[in-house]
Amino acid sequence: MKSFSKSWPVALMLLALLPGCTALSGLTAASIPNELYVLTPKSTFDADLPRLRYQIAVQEPTATASVDTDQIAVQPTPLRVQYLPQARWVNRAPLIVQSLMIESFENSGRVPAVGSSAIGLRADFLIVTDIREFQAIVPPDNSDAPLEVDVRLNIKVVDAFSDRIIASRSFEEIALSASDSASDVALAFDLALGATLRDSVEWSIREIAAYGAPRF
Repeated sequence: MKSFSKSWPVALMLLALLPGCTALSGLTAASIPNELYVLTPKSTFDADLPRLRYQIAVQEPTATASVDTDQIAVQPTPLRVQYLPQARWVNRAPLIVQSLMIESFENSGRVPAVGSSAIGLRADFLIVTDIREFQAIVPPDNSDAPLEVDVRLNIKVVDAFSDRIIASRSFEEIALSASDSASDVALAFDLALGATLRDSVEWSIREIAAYGAPRF
């Protein structure tokens, strides 16, 4: 009994310390900062691109819940979605795509005014985008192969006055990541998205030019 009574306070002290150690460990893990990644707009376009006289508004793209996030999605299998640890986009993916599409239209030098539908721009045409694919994919037949970044955008051009869809098309690009590191994966996203932005902006401008003035 004597030895038990002496060891009891020591045991109580050890038990009291355990929750604190666990909390401290969790706090340390939570303090590890995320690396933030940006993507870039396109700035080079076909020299023969027609010049428009109409204003364009780019709506915020729609996307599934797995893509509508600031996390960088990776699919290890067709039915599973994971995210890169300690790495995020600077904003939700749909907002990034919207912003870069607006910048790309501006960089084309062929549109007199372009902005988001949220700012109340009195647009002649709307660009409606659905993000169908926006993730890195582990190749199914070889897990050691480079990650494949798949970006697919479905674009609709809408006459803002008649609400008529004048053209619709999907654009898809796949880029290989040099490694599994977040920086290489982000670079592959930039290449794939850049190609889809260039193609979709050029196509949209040509479709609007061929359609002509909005129709009431």
